[in-house]
Order: sequence, then structure tokens, then C-alpha cells
Amino acid sequence: MRRLGTFLLTAWLAVPVQAATLPVTAQAWLERLQTAEQQHSYQGTFVYERNGSFSTHAIWHRVEANGQVRERLLQLDGPLQEMVRLDAQLQCISTQQVEQRASVSGLVVQQLQPAQLAAHYDLRILGQSRVAGHAAVVLALLPRDQYRYGLELHLDQQTGLALKSLLLNEQGQLLERFQFTQLDSRSELSDAALQPGPDCLAVAVAPVAPAVVSPWQAAWLPPGFSLSSTEQHDGQSASESLTWLMFSDGLARFSVFIEALPSTEVENLHRQLGPTVLVSQQMQGVSGPVMVTVVGEVPLVAAERVALSMGLAAEPATP
Repeated sequence: MRRLGTFLLTAWLAVPVQAATLPVTAQAWLERLQTAEQQHSYQGTFVYERNGSFSTHAIWHRVEANGQVRERLLQLDGPLQEMVRLDAQLQCISTQQVEQRASVSGLVVQQLQPAQLAAHYDLRILGQSRVAGHAAVVLALLPRDQYRYGLELHLDQQTGLALKSLLLNEQGQLLERFQFTQLDSRSELSDAALQPGPDCLAVAVAPVAPAVVSPWQAAWLPPGFSLSSTEQHDGQSASESLTWLMFSDGLARFSVFIEALPSTEVENLHRQLGPTVLVSQQMQGVSGPVMVTVVGEVPLVAAERVALSMGLAAEPATP
């Protein structure tokens, strides 16, 4: 991870830090970021860059009197894409955006646990910057191993809101960018600004799925990653069943899908497109061959090891 750390430190070495105006540690800044979205209303415009393509979005984010957070996102270029959320739960989404829900949802600031992250990331204050006319403090989350990416965050000094984030690989190459070009956290937001357009279709609230214990387990996980959720979707036959497992270290996430194969002629895949990796590996399941697929924003080496380590849990011995 030394090359990534050197890249970030060199980039901000010339920027002076006014220690008297900043929290003492990067962990304290992350704790402030954790609550900023629940404390501040704002509206603005940001750009999102991934896999070499750019998109521009407008956002309206209002903290209601009862503490709920209502948010509207609207893509300003290309096909019309819109969504409205209440406390991060989708209320409506445009038909064009249904297939892209996962990527847009990735723009949501996660509930970070700084103490947990510190075990697997080196948290540093690099200096100061200026983003969309706002003074910002620059943080680096440098991975302590080769199984996760680094993150550079620019946080508004007044509110703690994330003004810019850069996802970087070990060589310091940019994988993903989120950056405000305009942000207003002072003006009051009207009800009209948060009203969705006619193409934003209501989303039915899905019932909470019961907890599932999957027979599939990972014999190896990157340090700090643990199982965060499991779902089982049973079809009309065993060949239509799908198991979904999600793993997280508190910042990075990846999913594992296990589905039955109609034949063994399907090829294994090992691909990486920007920050997203996809590794598919054939294995033997209870009722025949299955395809194990790992998808997420982790380096290829991590996804490959996870895919190869997946297997069925041993059944307890009969007394």
C-alpha cells in the first residue's frame, strides 16, 4: 500500500493545515461525516465518474422536522433518471433507472464505523482543499493490505458533508469520482423542489425477508470482512434457486451469488471494469453444478480467493 500512500501524500504536501481549526484525528472527522447527512439540509449539483464515463446530477436533501431525511436525485444529462428516497428507502424511481439502481445507490454515504475501519485502513488527515467554493479537509483511508481500495475524502469544514470522494487503486489510479460542483446548505428547500416528476414510478415497500441461514460459506475472507446479509430465492424447481450473500468491512462491499447451472458449458469469468470486479467459478452443489459469482468493488485478487473458497457447510454428525 506504500505507493498509494505516497501518491496521496505527495498530492497534498504543499497544502498547509491549520491545525487549530481542525479536529485532532481523521477518525473524529469520519464521526462528524457519519451524522452530517442527518443534521443538514442542502441542494446542489455533482458529477459522477466511473469507468471513464461522466454524468451530472442535481440533488435536494432535506431533514424534516421529525428527523426523517427526504431526498430527490435527478440526472441532468442523457436519459431521464430520477429517484426519491425517504430515510434511504426508495419511494419512486424512473423506469430508465431501474436497471441502474445499484450504481446510483452507491452514492449514498454509508454509516461508517471509524473504530472498525481503523483496524484495516490507515486513517490520515492530508491537508486542506477547496471544492465547489467550500473550504474542505482532506482525509485518506489507506488500505493495510491488497484486498481493498483506498479512498480520499474532502469534507466541508463547516458541515462535515462529503464534497468529493475518490476511489483509488494501489497505484493511485482513479477508479471512481463523486464531486460537488455547486452546494447550498443555507437556503430553505421547498416542497416543490422535492416533488418527483411524472416519470418517477412509485416503489412498493417490500416486506422484510426472514433471516436465512445459507448452507454456503466462504472458507476465506479478506481480513475484517464479515457476512452482513443473506437472501434465498427459491424457484419452481431446484434449477431456478438463487442464493445471495453480502459481505462488508464497514466500507467496501461485495456480493456472492450461487445459482444452479443448466449445463456445464458455461465458462468461468474473471473480469474487472473500473472498480467493479466479476469472478464466476463453477462448483458442485447439492443437486448438481452451480455457478458461484463474486461481484463488488474489491481488487481482483480478493474476489478470486473468495470465489475459490466458497463451499457447502459440513452437516453436523448424527449422534
